[in-house]
Amino acid sequence: MCTGRCSRIIAITLYPMVLLSIICNIVLFFPDLNIKYVKEQHITEEVKYMGGVIGGGLLVLMSALSIHLTGEHGCCANRLGMFLSIIFAALGVAGAVYSFIAALLGLTNGPLCKDDSGDWKRLFQSSNSTYLTNLKSWAECKEPKNVVLFNTALFLTLLIASCLQGLLLAMQIINGLIGTVFGTCNKKEVRQKKVTH
Repeated sequence: MCTGRCSRIIAITLYPMVLLSIICNIVLFFPDLNIKYVKEQHITEEVKYMGGVIGGGLLVLMSALSIHLTGEHGCCANRLGMFLSIIFAALGVAGAVYSFIAALLGLTNGPLCKDDSGDWKRLFQSSNSTYLTNLKSWAECKEPKNVVLFNTALFLTLLIASCLQGLLLAMQIINGLIGTVFGTCNKKEVRQKKVTH
């Protein structure tokens, strides 16, 4: 497959994952879809790290845009563009790793919630993530409603998205190396199109 076309496919695949990461991170600020928990500072630190917005969002988006340009006919579809795509892909990998770590910590430590005594605590912080399989323990969190499921689903989504982003960006690093060494085949494609027309 042409390195330019491969770049386009990678970039186009990254865009929805960037959007998903940003949305998941923003929604995590509103447990029970209520803004009062943000106002009262009852949000976990892992949500405030904004791994999905900064790492899996903005950093990966910058990479995706750069990678997309190397796949288009024009200024960036050359060896230099492919080399620059390697640097931007590495930046995106760093963003995906940041998002992955923030999501993993969020899953490991569990949500901040109100217990039976009315205190706000991280009830599952020392459970070594065993709470994830012990669904009965989720009832210990009284408020926000269904916060354990809410946090688990969103952080797990961020975790999966960041893994896929990292994999795609690693593929682009390899693709970029091939394009840098052997050149892109975009010019060949343009010539073929002119010949057929």
